Amino acid sequence: MSQIICNTSPLQYLHQLDLLEVFHKLTGNIIVPPSVIEEINEGYRQGIDLPKIPSLSWISVRAPISMSALPLINDLGPGESQVLALALEEKDCIVILDDKLARKAALSLRIRFMGTLRILLDAKVAGFIPAVAPLLNRLQSLRFNLDPKTQSAVLRLAGESYSS
Repeated sequence: MSQIICNTSPLQYLHQLDLLEVFHKLTGNIIVPPSVIEEINEGYRQGIDLPKIPSLSWISVRAPISMSALPLINDLGPGESQVLALALEEKDCIVILDDKLARKAALSLRIRFMGTLRILLDAKVAGFIPAVAPLLNRLQSLRFNLDPKTQSAVLRLAGESYSS
């Protein structure tokens, strides 16, 4: 099985959807870099509802050995940068991230990736959730940036419609 390396936003949104345990069942153990922990800690200070990473035994923290392996991309945040740097060090991994620029960087670096929406689709296929549409609505209320075309595509892949 591929090693899973996760950024902050999928952990945040899956936690807020009460789907962290489903995420664990789908992916097994995951790795996060230290900057993800720092971002989550900053979110706590701002009063954001975030997962308590130390209480989740299936999440381990690992720092990349060298950030110099990552080409200079100025617009990525520390979490995205460290996630991609870790991925470059792993032979077989998938990164979980939602940021558009980070996904473009992953594509250019030939790093396999998926995002929160793919986790929702996989959860439906596995029978862990009955429908994706209500979760997409909740994501939007949580300020998840969801393009209408992407929403339509996800619903189509889930075999659902807007009225689901």
